[in-house]
Amino acid sequence: MSLSSALSIAQSSIRNTARQTSIVSRNVLEANNPDYNRRTAVLTNSTGARAVEIQRAANEQLFRQNLEAVADFNGQSTLSTGLERLNLSINGVENSTSPATAIGKLQEALQLYSAAPSNSNLAETTLDAAREVVRTLNDGTSAIQSFRTVADQEISTAVGDLNNLLADLEKANNAVISGTRSGRDVSDLLDQRDATLKRIAEYVPISTYTRGDNDLVVNTKEGNTLFETVPRSVSFTPTGVLSPGATGNKVFIDGVPVAVATSGNTEGSGRIAAMIQLRDSVTVTMQGQLDEISRGLISAFAETSPTNALPDAPGLFTWLGAPAVPAAGTLVAGLAGQIKLNPALDSSQGGNPVLLRDGGANGAGYVHNTANNAAYSDLLLSYGTRIYTPMTFDPAAGIDATSSLSDYSTASVGWFDGLRKQASDAASSKEALAVRTAEALSNETGVNIDNEMSLLLDLEHSYEASARLIRAVDEMLATLLDAVR
Repeated sequence: MSLSSALSIAQSSIRNTARQTSIVSRNVLEANNPDYNRRTAVLTNSTGARAVEIQRAANEQLFRQNLEAVADFNGQSTLSTGLERLNLSINGVENSTSPATAIGKLQEALQLYSAAPSNSNLAETTLDAAREVVRTLNDGTSAIQSFRTVADQEISTAVGDLNNLLADLEKANNAVISGTRSGRDVSDLLDQRDATLKRIAEYVPISTYTRGDNDLVVNTKEGNTLFETVPRSVSFTPTGVLSPGATGNKVFIDGVPVAVATSGNTEGSGRIAAMIQLRDSVTVTMQGQLDEISRGLISAFAETSPTNALPDAPGLFTWLGAPAVPAAGTLVAGLAGQIKLNPALDSSQGGNPVLLRDGGANGAGYVHNTANNAAYSDLLLSYGTRIYTPMTFDPAAGIDATSSLSDYSTASVGWFDGLRKQASDAASSKEALAVRTAEALSNETGVNIDNEMSLLLDLEHSYEASARLIRAVDEMLATLLDAVR
């Protein structure tokens, strides 16, 4: 080997070592960046010379699994968080403001009043308890409708964010294709594209595959195309004010509506599906239960004619459809927002609370205590009995169709608590899966500082060897020139 050849080899080695050192240093710098994939500088032979080729660590299977886990966790987390917000708004801390709690207090007040029916203070106490029942139902309806309006707005925002991410994906994908075709290193562009995919997966579940020139195609979990060369349409028209029981407008992905999930361990993935479930499934069912509780109260406290000559009419509780009593077993949407205390019994509206004991809120034909006996308690006792007597409820509200009013209101709380627990447990499980898949992906494609520092030491030794070779060649050339002189 000639001295010039040896010098050329040493110089090439130093250049390659510098390039490799640059890559390892970049790896160390990006070690804490979850969207960075490790680069490896590999020496290759090209036309007789050694060059450095940059390879980007990747594992398509793990990446797809992580995208799926991210979508599942974000959907479950959104549902669980929404349920907690609903619980505080409607049932309060430890169910302190739930209809079941208010009805329980009304039962206690009725029992005390029936034991001393001549006590006007107990009559007012019973009316106060009835007011609290009405307030919890009215406020519950307001809270649900407010929650649904906010959820509708959040869906609109999420769809807008998703469309922006798809636009970003189009730019990144075009840059990757262009760079691949021109032979440039597209590692940074691929990192950017993968990071965008992770953010998209937070909103909708996706699967991906790559075509020639690193061209990416993205489908939804159901198989609908979300991105192919250009983003497909994701559309949503905000519903605005939602009436009780009515579902909102759908979200369409490439013309296909996003399905409404149901269970606490939701089958819907991504934030958008979870928001739709909260808006159109959970809250609609909750509203139905409040409406059925309201219907049960109106029926249980309805006035009857002693001679059965007159139809039943609203008594302690009334509604917009008075003087009729709601039909048995048929849900009246929004009834919980309509129910109110009967003005004929409400002292704050000029009514007489004693009519609860005697009857007659709807006229003389409904008076039971015709003798005006101060110790008369039969009617009060009958109301208490009706609360515990099985009646028919609409199964559309998600609870057994035959139950007493007291048991039904308690079952409503139990239904919601069960849904919350199921959602919370599933959120913890899906979070763990998302973390594990992210860790597995990081182990395959992320940066290990210890390994990179070890590589730096090896590169330092390689640099020293090349430097020694250059010094040796320099000394030889110096000796040769000295001999020539």
